[in-house]
Amino acid sequence: MEQKSRKEILKKLFFSTLYLSAFTFGGGYVIVTLLKNKFVDELHWIDEAEMMDLVAIAQSSPGAIAVNGAIVVGYKLAGFPGILFAILGAIIPPVVILTVISYFYAAFKSNFIIQALLKGMRAGVGAVILSVVWDMGSSVVKLKDTLLLVIMVAAFIANYFYDVNVIYIILLVAAIGAVRTIWRERRKGNTK
Repeated sequence: MEQKSRKEILKKLFFSTLYLSAFTFGGGYVIVTLLKNKFVDELHWIDEAEMMDLVAIAQSSPGAIAVNGAIVVGYKLAGFPGILFAILGAIIPPVVILTVISYFYAAFKSNFIIQALLKGMRAGVGAVILSVVWDMGSSVVKLKDTLLLVIMVAAFIANYFYDVNVIYIILLVAAIGAVRTIWRERRKGNTK
C-alpha cells in the first residue's frame, strides 16, 4: 500500500512540476506562487508555513529558484527519488522550449507577432510577481511577529532604495534567524 502511495506521489510530483515548469513564464519567483497553489492549497501535502521555509531555502541556495524549489519540495515529499522526479519535471520544459527557440531564433527575433506576445507576457509576469509578493508578505504579516515584519520592510528598503546587494541581505537575515533560533532553543532548555 505504501509503495503504491509513494509511486503515486512521485508520479504526481513529476507531472505537477512538469506542468508548472511548462506554463511558467517570467522567472523563478513566478513558480513560487504556483508551487504554493499546487502543493499547499490544492494537494494539501505541505502546510503554508513549511512552504515559506522551503521557499526561503530555495531562494538562498545557488541556482535557479524554480529548480531549487522543485528540489526542496521533492525532498520534503519523497526524499531522494522525489528530488530526481521533481528536477526532471522542472527542467524538461525549459530545455525543450529553449532548443526550439534557439533553432528559430532569427525568425522570432524579427517577427512582430512574437515580439508583441513577449511584451504582453511581460505585463502578465509583473502581475504574477506582484501576487507572489502579496502571498509571501501576507503570510509574514499573519504571523504577527514584529521582528519578521521589521526584517521584511528593512530588506525591501535596503535593496530598493539603497541598492544593497541581495546576497548581503540574505546572509544578514540568515545570521539573524540562526541567532534567534539558538536563543530560543537555549531559553527552552533553561525553562525545563
